[in-house]
Amino acid sequence: MKLFTKILLLAMSLGLVNLMAQDSGVNLKQAGQSSMTFLQVGVTPRAAAMGDANTALSSGVESVFSNPAGLTEMNSQFEAFVSSTQWIADIKYLAGAVAWNAGNYGAVALSFVYVNYGDIKGTAFVPATSTGANYILTGNVPNVGAYSFGLTYVKAVSTKFSIGGTVKYVGQQLGQLTDTYGVKSDNNANKLAFDMGIKYFPGIESLRLGMSIRNFGTFVQYQYFQSPLPLAFSVGIGMNIMDLINKNLSQDHSIMVSTEFVHPNNYTDRVNTGVEYTFMKTVSLRAGYQSNQDIFGWSGGVGLEHEVGGTQLEIDYSYSSTQYFNGVNRFSLNVAF
Repeated sequence: MKLFTKILLLAMSLGLVNLMAQDSGVNLKQAGQSSMTFLQVGVTPRAAAMGDANTALSSGVESVFSNPAGLTEMNSQFEAFVSSTQWIADIKYLAGAVAWNAGNYGAVALSFVYVNYGDIKGTAFVPATSTGANYILTGNVPNVGAYSFGLTYVKAVSTKFSIGGTVKYVGQQLGQLTDTYGVKSDNNANKLAFDMGIKYFPGIESLRLGMSIRNFGTFVQYQYFQSPLPLAFSVGIGMNIMDLINKNLSQDHSIMVSTEFVHPNNYTDRVNTGVEYTFMKTVSLRAGYQSNQDIFGWSGGVGLEHEVGGTQLEIDYSYSSTQYFNGVNRFSLNVAF
């Protein structure tokens, strides 16, 4: 296990160095310079409602989509999760995961994300016309979408420290390209990517720290062009502030606050913040804010949790406001048994 820990920490360090190197000395947003950006979209309503400030607070099966180290905080032996995200421009996400808590042997999870890009209009090059146009519409492009399948393993090294990672097989299908000679070629790509994360509990009340690197991998090539995956390094901190206000009330009332710093390779740095109030471990109200975003800002959501015949059920919903587009809605169901 010590060897596994050292390898994972080294991999995270190399990922951070690589991320810093990609934009060192250039103060640009670098928007549009990465591929498979569907990997950046959050698919868990709880995290989205809290402004994606979830690196330190992630726990249970949902954590495989943000910080895999949170998988060790499962409260049962098995957990299952499924979510639906109504993204902008009629794009839809379906995500799911199942996790097994193997006790001293760690925790394992399988996960997937499927993206439906909706109807995409195709074009083809033609000789320039009198109006200057040099393309024509060719109808809807078939077989367009994206996917990700992941295997996660996490181990609690001690009562204060957890570490783990996810290996993902990711792919994107963008239809066919028709060049000026009428030759068609597929715009499909797939490859392996990795997520890595750690969580640390310093022993100060409920304070916890989290760090993750997501979407670490080699370049993606379409035709003659190469671009990196949307690599992101995140560091977060979170705590139940009821521990400081009135510990006697913390059994029935919880106010989790979280903030995190995000350094992506395709934009400038961001800071996300979020808060979650939970009453009697049954009803949760959430709100968050994402800074330095082109279209996103405030978000909010609600969660309901109830036990039925020994099975814990949780339903979550979030709404993220946007500029220029309709808001983003997310729904999820979490089952623990």
